Amino acid sequence: MVGAPDETRRDEALIQLGQALKALGYMFTTVTPVTHERVNRRPDNAWAHDLRGALGWSRPFRPDTLPPSIVEAMDAAGVLHRDGDTWRSLVRFSSYDDELFVHSAFPTSAPDAVFFGPDTYRMADAAAAHVESWRGRPIRRAVDIGCGTGAGAIAVAKRAPDAEVLAVDINENALRYAEVNVALAGTDGVHPCRSNLLHDVSGSFDLIISNPPFMVDPAGRAYRDGGGPGGHALSLDIIDVAAERLEPGGSLVLFSGVGIVDGRDSLRAAAAERLAGTDLTWTYREVDPDVYDEELDGDAYGNAERIAVVLLTAVRAE
Repeated sequence: MVGAPDETRRDEALIQLGQALKALGYMFTTVTPVTHERVNRRPDNAWAHDLRGALGWSRPFRPDTLPPSIVEAMDAAGVLHRDGDTWRSLVRFSSYDDELFVHSAFPTSAPDAVFFGPDTYRMADAAAAHVESWRGRPIRRAVDIGCGTGAGAIAVAKRAPDAEVLAVDINENALRYAEVNVALAGTDGVHPCRSNLLHDVSGSFDLIISNPPFMVDPAGRAYRDGGGPGGHALSLDIIDVAAERLEPGGSLVLFSGVGIVDGRDSLRAAAAERLAGTDLTWTYREVDPDVYDEELDGDAYGNAERIAVVLLTAVRAE
């Protein structure tokens, strides 16, 4: 793990914290922000009473709530905030695929917040299923574009242990957490590195996966705002990059989302235009036809009848 000495020590302590949580049998499934807020509003949930409350639900807790060894590790990792007798964790740990993943505490309002949630599960599941059904030559080189916590890259590496898997992002905080999560999972073939799309890394890939930001976000948060009037500019850029950098027989697995207006899926139409002149054979389906319904009350989705999350898979001819 590379970094300044103090940062390296904090990251090592964060790994030790994750290992300690694993040893204690800690598990937590992260929900959507709206569900998280709703559950935490219940009077009995004003304070954390256990590890899941403090490190999953991001609730404040008293100094004697958590085991001393956990508090010590949090302190060493720099993720324990004290305000008198009101303490908070600055990170969450979530479960997926028998692993633990560190990510930002709730609410994820900071510009460099590292998001983990239901879409992470869906995207990583899709990537894992694609690798498990792989019928071509062995996956030698893969990349997770906009890796966030690295969950997708780690899921691929567990199923293609001989592959080199890059986990790229422009968010330094995401790359830091991805490094920690790679260490926790023991997937040595995963290499987090900074790159805007694939502009800062060379070579071609057998597999490209991505769960880019796809919302229209008035606040412009990098982990959430997909760009363009429909929120899918970044998704289209990834399609273009895949058309340039996939090996023969290689695949793109793109998990994204779109606001449906008058029954029309603008992302599907735009993707069809981008893919029309390529040698990529592609499929497209709705994974969930109705998500983030609370966004329909805002101006950004004032014309949408629903928001769907979708999966596009494209395969280059051999």
